[in-house]
Order: sequence, then structure tokens, then C-alpha cells
Amino acid sequence: MEPKGSPSQQSSAKEPEWVHWSDEQLLNLRMCDLQVRIKGSQVSKYIKHLYTELESHHLLFRPHFWLADDWYTPDGVPGIAVPFYMAHPRLARLELNQMLEVEGGTPDWCMRILRHEAGHAIENAYRLRLRRRRQQVFGKSSKPYPECYTPKPYSKRFVLHLDMWYAQSHPDEDFAETFAVWLEPGSNWKEQYTGWPALKKLQYMDSLIQELAGSPPLVKSKNRVDPLHHLRKSLRDHYKEKRERYGLDYQNFYERDLRRLFSADPAGQKSQTAASFLGRIRKEVRRKVAAWTGEYQYTIDQVLKDMMLYCRQEKLRLAVPEEQARLDFTILLTVHTMNYLHSGGHRVVL
Repeated sequence: MEPKGSPSQQSSAKEPEWVHWSDEQLLNLRMCDLQVRIKGSQVSKYIKHLYTELESHHLLFRPHFWLADDWYTPDGVPGIAVPFYMAHPRLARLELNQMLEVEGGTPDWCMRILRHEAGHAIENAYRLRLRRRRQQVFGKSSKPYPECYTPKPYSKRFVLHLDMWYAQSHPDEDFAETFAVWLEPGSNWKEQYTGWPALKKLQYMDSLIQELAGSPPLVKSKNRVDPLHHLRKSLRDHYKEKRERYGLDYQNFYERDLRRLFSADPAGQKSQTAASFLGRIRKEVRRKVAAWTGEYQYTIDQVLKDMMLYCRQEKLRLAVPEEQARLDFTILLTVHTMNYLHSGGHRVVL
């Protein structure tokens, strides 16, 4: 079943042969052999919508786009890389099967990412990082990107846009997130951020864009960094690396809580095993916790796997009614996910 909001079927006269392949067959294909393009895909409509938003503010800048292995805007390049799976619904389904979600796979999610990346691209196009006032408001771009950061969910110094409090990870991400909030039609940022220190960043952005309106970009390069047709690795290797990237270094400090919810008492041998119960509610709970915490479903699923393995090894069974166990476990998983986010081990996706 096609994931909701994922790229729709391309209107090309002839579909690629791999459209009808199984995932196992498709994973053996090299990325450069996919031969997909942005033109005619669903994401092309979102790009046109982004252009319309930029035009509404009298900006002459239009980022260029190319297909790659992920979403990114390279330093110094006034353009945006779009992940290959956004170009065809079959590839979106593969992404869903491999990573449990399709990043940018709904119209709203895609536009949020495009606005964010456009913030990076416009900084490159007008060399905004060199401006002293920009450095005073957001910090210097020369600050090294961290491998991980500890988000502060209740901080009002940063706007809220992408998940996981992404603006807090680096000054460049803070700028891009602020631009995205400013650009979003109907965001009502003046009222929404009243009393927040982040409002000063939005006000600076407002004055900055007014200054840039009608001015041609300083950097007009159409350079494309690591485009899809240059990537020789297989989709299998790509997803192996991606899963390692989004993996979780998570110690089993949830064991005590699991034993409070489930029991190893021999008297309860007729009860349903905890492992089978968690297996049944796995998808539902994973999606809920991801929505509440902003964490990647793949990362949450790694915690769930560890919990199921522990329950199986310890032969734990349900000790309370199923509905209560479902609710209690959802809360338990949410708490441990949030603890992870606050522990300093939160990984920044670059």
C-alpha cells in the first residue's frame, strides 16, 4: 500500500522495469541506475509552490534542485538536493519498508523541509553568513557541527519548525529554521512568538528579506554535489548505512519498568507473553510515540526490538488487562524516548 502523501505515480509513458520488482530485487540495483528525475514527479509540484512563496516576497532567488541520496544543501551552493525516493512512488514504498517512514512524504512535511533547505540555499546565494549582524543574531557558521546535541524542548530562544528542536543544533540550522517559519504562509509568527527571544530572530529575518527583495543573488552556480547519477553503491548498501546512521546507542535502563508492567511469575503462565503482545501493538505504538516526541520511527523501533528481546529472554507475560497494558506501555516508551532525547545522546541528522 502506498504511504499516505508519498510521491504520486509519474506520468511518463513508460515505467522503469524495477517498478514491478520485489524489494529484494530492487535493493540490488545501483542508485545511479534508477534513472528517475524530478520533472513530472509529485515533488516538482511542491518545488513550484516554494517558488511561488519566494516570489510573493519579491525575491528573485530560485534554488536549483537535483536528486541525491538525502535532503541537503551543500555549503556555498544555492541549490537543494532531494532524496531519490521522492521521485517515484515505488521508491517511496521501499523507503517506507526500509526506514518505517518517508521523510518528506506528505505535502506538509515536504514543504517544511523545502522551506528549511531554502533557508540554507538563500544564505549561500547572498553570502549572508559573512554579515556581522547575522553572526550576532544566530552565531557564527564556523562553529563545528556536533555529532550529537542535547535539545531543550522548553527553550523560547529558538523557533519550532522541524522535529527534534532542530534549530538548536547549530547556528546555520537556527537560521534555516527561522527562515522557514518566516516564509510559511499564514504562520502568524508575530503573534505566535510574542514574548519569545526567538521573535527578535524573526524580526531580523523580516528586515533582511525586505533588503534582499528585488536583488539578484551573488552566487549563481548550478553546482550539484553528489547527484544520484554519480552514486555507484547499491540501494542495499545505502540503506545499511542509513540504518546505522539512525541507529540508537541505548542502554537497557528500562528493565525495571518492564518488570513492573509485565510479570515472570510462574502463576501467570496462561497469560499472553509480553513479547507477542508488543509485537501486535508495535506499529501503532511506534507511530504514536514518534508523533509525540518527534523522534524517528526507526530509532524508536530499535528500543522496541530491545524491549521485546528482553521480554522474550525473561519470559515475561501480561500482568494487567490488555487495554491497560497498551496504555501503560505507550507511556513507558514515550518517557524513555524523551529521556534519551535529554540524555545528550540525541543524534543530529546532517
